[in-house]
Amino acid sequence: MLWRDFAGECDSREEAEVNERLPHDASYKQIFSNPDMVASLLRDFVSEDFISELDFSTLEQCSGSYVTDDLRERHDDVVWRLRWNDSWCYLYVILEFQSSSDPWMAVRILAYTALLWQDLIKSGSIRDGDTLPPVLPVVIYNGGKPWGAARDVSELLPPLSDPLSRYQPRQSYFLLDAGQVSEEALHGGGLVAQLMRLERAATLEDIRAVVREFISQLQEPKYLHLRRILAVWLGRVVFKRAGITQDVPEFHDLQEVDAMLEERAAQWKNEYIQQGIMIGEARGEARGKTEGIRLALQDLLEARFGRLPQAVTSHIASSSDSAMLRNLTVFASRAESLQSFIEQLKKDDSKML
Repeated sequence: MLWRDFAGECDSREEAEVNERLPHDASYKQIFSNPDMVASLLRDFVSEDFISELDFSTLEQCSGSYVTDDLRERHDDVVWRLRWNDSWCYLYVILEFQSSSDPWMAVRILAYTALLWQDLIKSGSIRDGDTLPPVLPVVIYNGGKPWGAARDVSELLPPLSDPLSRYQPRQSYFLLDAGQVSEEALHGGGLVAQLMRLERAATLEDIRAVVREFISQLQEPKYLHLRRILAVWLGRVVFKRAGITQDVPEFHDLQEVDAMLEERAAQWKNEYIQQGIMIGEARGEARGKTEGIRLALQDLLEARFGRLPQAVTSHIASSSDSAMLRNLTVFASRAESLQSFIEQLKKDDSKML
């Protein structure tokens, strides 16, 4: 045996204890304090051969109390361990949710790893003759700009010649830059991929589609707490970011989220339509009421479906019937896709496309 287990260092968490620790804002730290999310992170995004050798049934969350708050400074972290062949492998997950990358992250990673080893030695978990456990540092970053910091501490040192270079440290970390993951990689992916899709959701329809995928994937009783964490996070973080803040209840399960979305989607859409028409009319006031509605319709379509084909924008620009434009605005809020909206235009005008 390479090193000895120690009681109390890594305890499995009971449901009631986790619920008590769930903070007012359900954050990524709570999400990645769930073993299923951690397993999805490693399996779906860390493309290394040794991942297949890890025993995910042995995942245990560990205390990170040896890292002081001033060292953490601008991020949260979660520490796990799991069996790798005949030994333990430690996983250090750093949640870096700043607007830009930390240029000294590699130094922090080196410090965290050393502190972890020191804590294991101090506690008697590692003794003379034992070897140090391997550590896999993972940085999850969701800033607006691509990550540009050094990935290995050795990259922060100047070019050195032997023998001095032999005395310098080397350690790298795995980076998951959420903003650089392609849409194709997210669709059909695991739990972490669905989480990223929620981060990018631009419409109620997008949010509900991912919520239903989570419900489908997390039906077993063992996922009860994870469903609650995601439900709280949706209500307090995702909805707020999407501008949905009015009359949002406290959720306890994803089924409640889905039911609320179904009940209130039409209400929110109608409010959005009316606001859009009012804004459009105000924008077009100097140029006429009809042009204002055109602007509102185009804004709504772009918000839901992204950049519009030239044929669609040309058709809207050439429409002069304000009543018809209002009807199209209502239809645009309910259309399942841009193609279904185009089909409606074809019905209204046989000359379209």
